[in-house]
Amino acid sequence: MENVTAVFAGTAFALFGAALLIWTGARTLHRAPVAHGVSPVASTALATLFGAIFLVVGFWCFSRV
Repeated sequence: MENVTAVFAGTAFALFGAALLIWTGARTLHRAPVAHGVSPVASTALATLFGAIFLVVGFWCFSRV
């Protein structure tokens, strides 16, 4: 039963992290703001950092299976 939970959590984290990284990359390539009202450098850096963290957490969950 714990394997199902780890797979679900790993999938959710990995999909969100990948989507966040893809979305941040697309916004950066189009020179569009990643977050409105925030420094473009800070918002891009934080979105990239959190996207990578979510991917790592997702793969960590998969390693628990």
